[in-house]
Amino acid sequence: MKPLLVFQTDFTYKEGAVSSMYGVVKCVDRELEIMDGTHELPQFDTWSASYRLYQSLQFWPEGTVYVSVVDPGVGTKRRPCVAKTVDGYYIVTPDNGSLTHVKKLIGIEAVREIDESVNRLRGKGTEGVAIFHGRDLFGYTAARLASGIIDFEGVGPEYPVEEIVEHEILEPHAEPGKVSGVFEINDPNFGNLWTNIPLKTFQEAGFAYGDYVTVKVTHEGEVVFDQKVLFHQSFGFAQKGDPMIYNNELMKVAMAVSQGSFSDKYSLSYGPDWKVEFTK
Repeated sequence: MKPLLVFQTDFTYKEGAVSSMYGVVKCVDRELEIMDGTHELPQFDTWSASYRLYQSLQFWPEGTVYVSVVDPGVGTKRRPCVAKTVDGYYIVTPDNGSLTHVKKLIGIEAVREIDESVNRLRGKGTEGVAIFHGRDLFGYTAARLASGIIDFEGVGPEYPVEEIVEHEILEPHAEPGKVSGVFEINDPNFGNLWTNIPLKTFQEAGFAYGDYVTVKVTHEGEVVFDQKVLFHQSFGFAQKGDPMIYNNELMKVAMAVSQGSFSDKYSLSYGPDWKVEFTK
């Protein structure tokens, strides 16, 4: 069986970009199966691209070729690449921070820069286009790799894994009865905010399901939320409309409003300036 192709972008479905990428794949090999990750990533947000890769990659079959295109530097000297993970996945992406979480939390075995003299779409009037590498470079190379036309070595020259561009990942701080961290990403459809604090760290600090925990959120040094909040396994343990702490699908501590939006209700967001502290 040929590997699956999975795509995530910030393109949306409002125009023909996604359709064009998929058309290129099918021109390379009609048998390739294309699946959507998401096309609703925040515009130009390579941090979110990185996090969503880590969130979903491990749940696809080994050998899957995952294409991630959030590319504010398209057409510049940033490296277009294919990374091979230690557990046998391939990621086709601009090397612009989008590999951060996979490199740190899963591991990257090798990375190769795409050789545009070989692995670029030709013959469809695209030679002068510098702003659509999702179609002309990443989608095309991913299709050639998944179809077996090229192997990993055929992508282009290898370069050191240590040279991969990375965002800074902040680490939580824990002591008995107190844990602090940041909101590092959101669940945009439901308005939940996910911290960088592993559930294991939270529990080792003394927090248990059923506790009411004092939660203080600061943004750029200003306190924007300060309440006692229930910590439990899932949303149904809290009253409708109440905030709560829970462990998300990646086994990290997160915050929600039961049948509501935590971020909207309290005007909160995510990023390194959104710090959160939990105290017994």
